[in-house]
Amino acid sequence: MKQYTARTIEDVLNEVALEKNTSVEELTYHILEEKSGFLGFGASVTAEVFAPQDVEEFVKEYFTNFFEGLGLEVECQVVATRNNVTIDLNAENNAILIGKNGSSLNGMSNLIRSVISSKFKRRFYVNFDINSYKKNRYQKLMAMAQRVAKTVQRTKIDAALDPMSNDERKVIHKELQSMPNIKTQSEGSGRNRHLKIMYDGNKE
Repeated sequence: MKQYTARTIEDVLNEVALEKNTSVEELTYHILEEKSGFLGFGASVTAEVFAPQDVEEFVKEYFTNFFEGLGLEVECQVVATRNNVTIDLNAENNAILIGKNGSSLNGMSNLIRSVISSKFKRRFYVNFDINSYKKNRYQKLMAMAQRVAKTVQRTKIDAALDPMSNDERKVIHKELQSMPNIKTQSEGSGRNRHLKIMYDGNKE
């Protein structure tokens, strides 16, 4: 990340906001050094500062270099905000990049999340997808969960779903959280971690 020095952190942020044509509120910074000076003279602050556009540029460059090394042409769309990064890749061989049941996609998602956090020294919520695979899968999972939950409502018999990734379990948790007489909880560990849909007579 680029370092900036000015008399105060406010001056640093105003300089960077002007340079990057963004608002101060969109910036994130880490103070590296502060000098108090003497009687107000010689005071300065040095900080690393970045904007969402810096995150976007970094991710695009990272994937360009990554896939060029593999001899693959991949389109990369990135949208970053102060706390979130949405990445969507598209390539001719999407099936290979996605892997069986999204295994390769999940691995790449964990990798880029770690790389971004290391580069910018903070955690982002990263939504990583390949050719809208996850978006479509989420929709199918939510529809399936609704069907199973309705069966649990009717029969009052709990049901266990197949093992799935953490983000997929979260999608179903959220989808069913307001459903009457239904509660969900994760069980198992590692690759066997799965979701259980249970009847709850006290939940209206």
